[in-house]
Amino acid sequence: MLNILSRAVMMCTPLMLGAMAEVYAERTGMMITSIEGIFLMGAFGGFVGTYFTGSIVLGMLIAILCGLVTAALYGGITVYMRQQQIVTGTAINILAAGFCAFFYRVLFGIPTTPLKIATLPKIEIPLLSKIPVIGEVLFDQNILTYFVYLIIPVSYFVLFRTSLGLTLRSTGENPEAVDVAGLNVNRIRFLTVLVAGAFGGLAGSFYTLGYLGMFTSGIIGGRGWIAFAICFLGNWNPKGVVIGTLVFGLADAVSIYIQAVSGGTIFPNELIIALPYILTIILTISRRSFNVPAKLGVPYFKED
Repeated sequence: MLNILSRAVMMCTPLMLGAMAEVYAERTGMMITSIEGIFLMGAFGGFVGTYFTGSIVLGMLIAILCGLVTAALYGGITVYMRQQQIVTGTAINILAAGFCAFFYRVLFGIPTTPLKIATLPKIEIPLLSKIPVIGEVLFDQNILTYFVYLIIPVSYFVLFRTSLGLTLRSTGENPEAVDVAGLNVNRIRFLTVLVAGAFGGLAGSFYTLGYLGMFTSGIIGGRGWIAFAICFLGNWNPKGVVIGTLVFGLADAVSIYIQAVSGGTIFPNELIIALPYILTIILTISRRSFNVPAKLGVPYFKED
């Protein structure tokens, strides 16, 4: 049970980063439907950067850069060219999948065995890691998971206790008022998308640098969309995101554990793998009310 809970916390890491980034972007009116592609580009950039430089730190920086560039493409098209966000995001997801598959073959050919890199080591926090149950679950993780612990309170404080958070929320609720206050609505949206892209790229790198130590074209496996769904199910609030992420992280950990124990003899592997996605559908259907930002997905046209 402790192993499952520890793995659940670990699997929460990328979902938390992606969902929290999505909350901030959607609060300004931007649905980052390219999140799956951003995750994939981050995973690819992190693997390639670490493989060629031998440095996980450089790998993470390249992953962040890849997420940033992908988000910049999405933001440029949707914010400044005012194209439909869902269609644009879907197209970029397809583009990212093709880009990673093509350049992986260009760089590495067709390896007979999967290429491997070192993954982030676990870091025991002195004293805290010795606390029964809690210590092993929460304080024997890698650096990215500890970074998420910091992100949770900071995200809530910034969004609801600072003037910056008020500006971001107002941009998604009443952009005209933000414009009248002398702020550039489209610039705010674009910069928020960039920041979300950087966090999404870091989240994607977790799967190559913090978990598997290898890259495949299906490594993300729809988890970007799960992070997207968690933002909705959490009602665009960091508190709700934390709860939703813990639920999905636990489902992911349980599915991995069942696969390892049963080996497909008790339940079909396909059914076990699908558990987190089935849970996404069930929770989405069961949710009755959403506090949707008023201008979510609506381009802003400045009045003359």
